[in-house]
Amino acid sequence: MESIKIADYMNRRPVTFTANMPIAEAVELFLQNKQIGGPVINDDRKVIGFLSEQDCLIKMLEATYLNENHYDVGDVMHADPLTVKKESSVLDLAQQMTHHKPKIYPIVDDEERLIGVINRSAVLKAIDDHLKAMYERGHTRLV
Repeated sequence: MESIKIADYMNRRPVTFTANMPIAEAVELFLQNKQIGGPVINDDRKVIGFLSEQDCLIKMLEATYLNENHYDVGDVMHADPLTVKKESSVLDLAQQMTHHKPKIYPIVDDEERLIGVINRSAVLKAIDDHLKAMYERGHTRLV
């Protein structure tokens, strides 16, 4: 399992956001791309935050009650998000996902620039692929 790397299962073209993007625009991106969260990046593609659908939902509800919608992504994003490297093990990430809330992790290079994202579904697929391959090679136990 250690040999299964995040790079093999990552989404290399995720939806991204900028801190000055209006929340309404971010919501449109979520809806169009069926993504539940995404990294907030600066002009150098460095990850500076993370925005989730839940963050947007809270602010959109607030805007409905207050009859105004003036929030930007930078107002609601989670600063300093958890990130991973593409060389990291899927198994290590799976263990991390059981202890931390993020369902999507930005993947960064050595300069902390975004190169992709990986979500729980991709991690589950990686583990499932590995277990199926073990079974096909003659192992009778999957775990």
